[in-house]
Amino acid sequence: MSELAELIAGWAKSGRVDWIGVRPARWSEIVTLGDATISADGLDGDRSRAGKRAVTLIQQEHLAAIGSYLGQGRIAPEILRRNLVVSGINLAALKGREVQVGEAVLRFTVICAPCSRMEEALGKGGYSAVRGHGGWCAEVVRPGRARVGDTVQPVD
Repeated sequence: MSELAELIAGWAKSGRVDWIGVRPARWSEIVTLGDATISADGLDGDRSRAGKRAVTLIQQEHLAAIGSYLGQGRIAPEILRRNLVVSGINLAALKGREVQVGEAVLRFTVICAPCSRMEEALGKGGYSAVRGHGGWCAEVVRPGRARVGDTVQPVD
């Protein structure tokens, strides 16, 4: 393995699941959960579907960054409508890799771009504040249960 490949494959420490939410329908309120079953279609009770966008994740650290771009405090995870909020590990560094989240294994596929609703939810500039900080979409490699406090780490 080349030196660059070794650097890319490395990671400092495990992350953790800080928050779980599902969107039962397109315009419905987010339901916050302490745990969830992740099936091939995504989180049970969520409106997601199987494929490369079955589960959405965002870093806890980015909620503060988004808020700072807007002159606000940390943004509540419900506003961004992602399924999992994770802290302590750089999700962008895990693109294309298999990542264990609790009992489930996910593969990060594409970034989660902000939707036009961000202007309404966050105010003027909300869409731009989320760009590059909106998280990641993932496909389900192995179904399983995820709980708040569970470990998040690459499968080596």
